[in-house]
Amino acid sequence: MSMATRTGAGSGDGWPASSHVADSHDVIRVHGARENNLKDVSIEIPKRRLTVFTGVSGSGKSSLVFDTIAAESQRLINETYSAFVQGFMPVLPRPDVDVLEGLTTAIIVDQQRLGSDPRSTVGTVTDVNAMLRILFSRLGRPHIGSPNAFSFNVPSVRGTGAATVERGAGRSVRQEFVLTGGMCARCEGRGRVSDIDLSQLYDDSLSIAGGAFTIPGWKSDSFWTVRVYAESGFLDPDKPIREFTEREMRDFLYREPTKVKVEGVNLTYEGLIPKIQKSFLSKDREAMQPHIRAFVDRAVTFTACPDCGGTRLSEAARSSRIGGVNIADACAMQISDLAGWVRGLDEPGVAPLLAALLRTLESFVEIGLGYLSLERPSGTLSGGEAQRVKMIRHLGSSLTDTTYVFDEPTVGLHPHDIQRMNDLLLRLRDKGNTVLVVEHKPETIVIADHVVDLGPGAGAAGGAVCFEGSVEGLRGGGTITGRHLDDRAALKEAVRRPSGVLEIRGASANNLREVDVDIPLGVLVVVTGVAGSGKSSLVRGSIPAGAGVVSVDQGAIRGSRRSNPATYTGMLDPIRKAFAKANGVKPALFSANSEGACPGCNGAGVVYTDLAMMAGVATTCVECDGKRFQASVLEHRLGGRDISEVLAMPVEEAREFFGSGEARTPAAHAVLGRLADVGLGYVSLGQPLTTLSGGERQRLKLATHMADEGGIYVLDEPTTGLHLADVEQLLGLLDRLVDSGKSVIVIEHHQAVMAHADWIVDLGPGAGHDGGRVVFEGTPADLVASRSTLTGEHLAAYVGG
Repeated sequence: MSMATRTGAGSGDGWPASSHVADSHDVIRVHGARENNLKDVSIEIPKRRLTVFTGVSGSGKSSLVFDTIAAESQRLINETYSAFVQGFMPVLPRPDVDVLEGLTTAIIVDQQRLGSDPRSTVGTVTDVNAMLRILFSRLGRPHIGSPNAFSFNVPSVRGTGAATVERGAGRSVRQEFVLTGGMCARCEGRGRVSDIDLSQLYDDSLSIAGGAFTIPGWKSDSFWTVRVYAESGFLDPDKPIREFTEREMRDFLYREPTKVKVEGVNLTYEGLIPKIQKSFLSKDREAMQPHIRAFVDRAVTFTACPDCGGTRLSEAARSSRIGGVNIADACAMQISDLAGWVRGLDEPGVAPLLAALLRTLESFVEIGLGYLSLERPSGTLSGGEAQRVKMIRHLGSSLTDTTYVFDEPTVGLHPHDIQRMNDLLLRLRDKGNTVLVVEHKPETIVIADHVVDLGPGAGAAGGAVCFEGSVEGLRGGGTITGRHLDDRAALKEAVRRPSGVLEIRGASANNLREVDVDIPLGVLVVVTGVAGSGKSSLVRGSIPAGAGVVSVDQGAIRGSRRSNPATYTGMLDPIRKAFAKANGVKPALFSANSEGACPGCNGAGVVYTDLAMMAGVATTCVECDGKRFQASVLEHRLGGRDISEVLAMPVEEAREFFGSGEARTPAAHAVLGRLADVGLGYVSLGQPLTTLSGGERQRLKLATHMADEGGIYVLDEPTTGLHLADVEQLLGLLDRLVDSGKSVIVIEHHQAVMAHADWIVDLGPGAGHDGGRVVFEGTPADLVASRSTLTGEHLAAYVGG
């Protein structure tokens, strides 16, 4: 099109004034969405705008944004690939919705924790390590090989032998090859080695037959454990272990898996060390029963690998340097410092690589993660840090007309950092993208172009659109969010007096600088500071052992789709016993994982049909109609309800049900009371754990720990995922914990929790090596009065001080 043509009917900007039909597709239209608790939701979301979705926890925000809009966009994109490629991709079912129109490519940036594989680091998940490996393979001196020679995931391999070349008549040739990898051979690229204290496994003054094993669950008559050792034929079961010969000791501790016959049964004998590693160390520590966890903590210590010093890399990889810096040094640097080092490299031969590397490192700094290092294990990142790490690759993207979907991007951010995150969201929008944000923080809600408020309640009481429009319209709309949008907590008139102190001396974990601090006990203490200032290092990494601490974080709860709040909290046991007692049958009948399971679906409630590269189909089991139990089990009732109806109850309803009458079950009622106290009254007893958010998981863990004996509770950002209206309930819960004699330490950024505290410990003044110091400790009123720190300034502005 010539310039004359383009400006002929111009409107002043060089383009025709008349609109094109393509410009009419300016909304994402959702009609009849019924995913999870959504009740035939129909809305229109403007494109190329910032839309914030609000509502109480469990109101259906994620069901609409992630499980409907984003899920369908991803499914449609996957369908554009060939059947062969789709066979290697995750299979996504179509969401339960009548119409979805106007979708664009969706990029999901959620809070799912990054992989906790011990070899996964910040550098590997962001591809920065890949660029550094290429850089060192080109510029490092001495030159040691390809990029693989600098990778701690690649072992060195050597081989030699005869190879037959199938060419012509074919002939054998002698081949020799060497693949140089960067993996430390001793720790296999993990950076840490485990050391098992043998004295915690057995008493060497006793024989195996005499009860030498001190491992939990290993009883002398146990057919699968102790008797395998006693009757294997490799050892003398009546000889004290300290008198074993060298060969017996080697067989006892390290023997490879070997088939043996015990009383005519074929079993596998394996050395004690590898057996313990498989039985205990390969499992998630948080998923262990308390006595097993205590045994593992007692018997196993993890130390930095002595061969590589914890760098994960071989000696050869560490010997190659660029200007005196090896790749291990580069990965150990704070990312903001590493960016400065890369900026100082003047190498025209690798200029494109240096530019890409520097751009990525500067994105870390821009997004507020400059305090991290590339060697940081990805599993140790918080949910908020993980989400911001995922944002890195999108900041410099040239894509436009894309839908970016964020799940509470301000999680883990100090009020000082929230403005920076808001700027990033607006920048993505201003490039012509549609930005959808699920958020509770008023600082982010107020920058929205469009607000969708779901509710009015949670669970079955939610799933409807209560309001959509502008922020000003929300304020006057009369919804729960609108009424609480401008809520501000006031400073306490009087603070509690401490009953003692918890002394922390010389704390130097991560970036802490020999910190000495006395944390008052018997009161509500808030530890705050900008992201990366050292809060978690102080509270979770420096509290002395044996202090009676119960730590409740937002880590994932391991479990399948069969795991639910009833099984996780142990509440299902007293419920099953109550059903069994009322009906005169066995408790096992009331377990969908045991005797009572429907044979048609094995207790899953649905039957899964795998259709290869197409979406698998989950159909409701025709035998049990999705109730998961045999028909004969559902004939047994307690208080007029069968077991499937009880598992479908929300916590609040179940609390009332088990509190009185024929169904009165004190053990279950007590657990349900704790679940309601932490704000999970809307969650059903049988809801799969895999569907819970990070904040819901933390509150579920808190409910299970509320009956623990520990006197000190450490909570990691308990306001995560909480609606403005729910924060007040949380503050009431924290008060009840303190008033019951507990000491509560909260790592938190929310100003309402800070204002409600009895004592504040503020770390900073910055992040990484600019932090690690206590910059204030005292009452919230003193912090507001002094305004001596960033936290003090924001808290003063919040309370109007």
